[in-house]
Amino acid sequence: MSDHAEPASQQGMQRTLRTPQRGRVPPGSVAEKRLREIWESPPGWRGWLSTVDHKTIGLRYLVTAFVFLLMGGVEALIMRIQLARPDATILTPEQYNQLFTMHGVTMIFLYALSVLSGFSNYLWPLVLGARDMAFPRLNALSYWIFLFAGIFLYTSFPAGQAPDAGWFNYVPLSGPQYSTGPNIDIYALGMVLLGISTTVGSMNFVVTLLRMRAPGMSLDRMPVLVWGTLTASGGNLLAVPSVSLAFFMLWMDRRIGTHFFDVLDGGRPLLWQHLFWIFAHPWVYAVVLPAMGIVSDALPVFCRRPLVGYGAVALSTVATMIIGFVVWIHHMFATGIPALALSFFGAASMVIAIPSAVATFAWIATIWTGRPVFRVPFFYFAGFVLLFVIGGVSGVMTAAIPLDWQLTDTYFVVAHLHYVLLGINVFPVIGGIYFWFPKFTGKMMSERLGKLGFWVLFIGFNVAFFPMHIAGLLGMPRRIYTYPPDMGWNTVNLVTSLGSFLFAAGVLIFLIDLLTSFKHGKPAVDNPWDAPTLEWSVSSPPPPYNFAVVPSLASRHPLWEGRLDEPGATAHTRSQLEEGYLLAQGREALGTSALEANPDVILKMPGDSYAPFWLAVFATLVFAGLAAGAWAFAGAMVCGCALSIIVWLWPERALIQREPATVRDAGD
Repeated sequence: MSDHAEPASQQGMQRTLRTPQRGRVPPGSVAEKRLREIWESPPGWRGWLSTVDHKTIGLRYLVTAFVFLLMGGVEALIMRIQLARPDATILTPEQYNQLFTMHGVTMIFLYALSVLSGFSNYLWPLVLGARDMAFPRLNALSYWIFLFAGIFLYTSFPAGQAPDAGWFNYVPLSGPQYSTGPNIDIYALGMVLLGISTTVGSMNFVVTLLRMRAPGMSLDRMPVLVWGTLTASGGNLLAVPSVSLAFFMLWMDRRIGTHFFDVLDGGRPLLWQHLFWIFAHPWVYAVVLPAMGIVSDALPVFCRRPLVGYGAVALSTVATMIIGFVVWIHHMFATGIPALALSFFGAASMVIAIPSAVATFAWIATIWTGRPVFRVPFFYFAGFVLLFVIGGVSGVMTAAIPLDWQLTDTYFVVAHLHYVLLGINVFPVIGGIYFWFPKFTGKMMSERLGKLGFWVLFIGFNVAFFPMHIAGLLGMPRRIYTYPPDMGWNTVNLVTSLGSFLFAAGVLIFLIDLLTSFKHGKPAVDNPWDAPTLEWSVSSPPPPYNFAVVPSLASRHPLWEGRLDEPGATAHTRSQLEEGYLLAQGREALGTSALEANPDVILKMPGDSYAPFWLAVFATLVFAGLAAGAWAFAGAMVCGCALSIIVWLWPERALIQREPATVRDAGD
């Protein structure tokens, strides 16, 4: 968002192209051509590197996240081959350590949140009635840094020096005494770099919500997806600094000779666990709440009724994150913390189930009181509800301190983690892709392949991960690369391994459906699901400018106003969504007030730029230099970062102002 803004009451708002307009802006009209010329990125590699279009960035997030999902899945399958039978020797202990560490890092940090960022980047401006995110260039920067951070984390793999201390990287095992190679350095610095991407992306979401909603979209009219991503973004802004500090302190212990975590020199190893889990437990909700928002918004479409208890679900979303900041100690029940402190955190860990239960009952009530239409997305969302209950129940079990002492560091915890982070994330994500694929591409995915893929995925998931509960109850440790045949774990491990390959087959069916539909899918109408939210009021895929006329809202379900009797809604028809401000004097967007979304400013939006790409490149090279101990190289790359920022902030040459078309001309 540019520093240039004009108050809505000033003369800029009086110009013809900025006054309220009634009626459509047809494709090919003077105004539509001008908007397309202003907002469309140039073709070829120049546009590919410089674009700041939120839709392109959102799709890049989705594709990149799925690449990381496949990489993490391959790592998991290799481990399951190793564990399918006792006394296996396919992997050495060190190779196994590297695989399970990178599997966790990939699935938790490179897939789970980034795939939801893809949905939110693509959909937020569309569901909020905006032209773009508040800070388009910052949006591009967040993606490029995410991509390069993922590549940076994997650079140690070819040399056989991948991170090997587990995804939560406990000291002293990750300290210089026990790990002398570059693997932990790359992990520590890569996570700091990834934290920069997460932080700038979260700031962008928060400001977009506060200042870029369509007129009339008050806080009680926002989709639940927006509530979920907003809550996750707020949590990230508070939590990511903690883990970034922890990883930077660890890097200094390893490379500079500090002793933050070295007990022999007055350091505190337990400090690492506090700093890490103060971040990591809110992070769990950051990768769950937007997925819950997808279900809360899309499931009612297939039940042919609004979500039951919208207000309660929105409040429970916020409450979950707030309580999530006071439960991190339940990851540390076995570390010798005083009993009184344990009791408070154990109680909070049980209380957090209440807001989750509110959302669960709302989904069940929506299905029960609606008229379900059994399309592919509905299957994924309904399956998610069951997995959410299983994962939540096992989480409450581990909140009981005596039981946690028995289950900690066993495969029961691994089962719970996969139900929460994989089942509760992957099923809404795939359901969301089936739901919004027509919006992304203008084509429909296959119902036949989609239903087959769902059942293979659903059965494979439960066959793979439910037996892990049993393995944990039988005492199987979570970080064990092989086991003797007389431990009683043979059958459950074989079943788990078979289920993991069945789950992988389901993912493969989904990918086949995705690729074939992208090439040969049936063309989709603008609103194939008869959904009620704003993104379905524009063409599929949307034009570069999203909305030719910034829409105005009078209810929570603008496309269902003719059939619902919502408080505050008037007798609107769909065509009245096309009454608003036609801003075509350059890259302009309408700014609105934070609470009631009243229009109050015209925002000058920045255009495409190479600066975010080069800033991300130089920032990554800075961290590469730090990892290699090449201080002069890192310093030179800092200069490159400074130059990129100067180019970023350099005043843009103003677009030549043409003679504005009149409202009457807009339909020509």
